Amino acid sequence: MKAVFAGFAAIIVISVGAYFGLEQAGFSSEEINSSSNVRLD
Repeated sequence: MKAVFAGFAAIIVISVGAYFGLEQAGFSSEEINSSSNVRLD
């Protein structure tokens, strides 16, 4: 049971880290899929 909780914790840490890391690197879908002709509100 301890291994299951450790796995869940690892998934959460990796997910949150990837989310913020990719946002900082400029890989958000908003930045990738828009051009200068697209208005984002």
